[in-house]
Amino acid sequence: MKKLLLLAFFSALSVSSFAQDETPKEENQAPDYTQNVQTIDNIVRTLYDVISGDKDEERNWNLFKFLFYKDAKLIASGKNQMREAMVNYMSPGDYIKNSGKWMVENGFHEREIHRTSNTFGNMSQVFSTFEAFKSKDDEEPFMRGINSIQLYNDGKRWWILNIYWANETRRSPIPRSYLPKQKS
Repeated sequence: MKKLLLLAFFSALSVSSFAQDETPKEENQAPDYTQNVQTIDNIVRTLYDVISGDKDEERNWNLFKFLFYKDAKLIASGKNQMREAMVNYMSPGDYIKNSGKWMVENGFHEREIHRTSNTFGNMSQVFSTFEAFKSKDDEEPFMRGINSIQLYNDGKRWWILNIYWANETRRSPIPRSYLPKQKS
């Protein structure tokens, strides 16, 4: 009986070892997102790409979280029910929890249409004007606004410290200086 138990134990051990050897190494490794954060252009493009998708299209929230520095904030501005100015602070995790399901259920594409950047040393401030659509095929945006993105470079990569945004309203249209130049 002891021999039979030992034989079963070693058989199970060798089968499990064999099964582990059969697992492709790519499945055990986290994706390498470093190319997405090497330049300001790449990190801003990745930010827009990762939150955008049609209805029922899942987002890559691991890549989204990879863009942000520890304790980074996403700050939505607007008006409360009493029409008073307010801001709402969120962590990247809060943003996913509050907006992720809605984006998948409704479709959401945010496209950058204009950018101004100021960089000094390892810090950068980007004003990124956007248009938002429910589908990539929509011609008219349902929303426009400006993302103010603060970035930090630690010598290895760029990180998003904060995104503070405001949506355009009839009373507060986007200034011409933050819109694409009109072609003559």
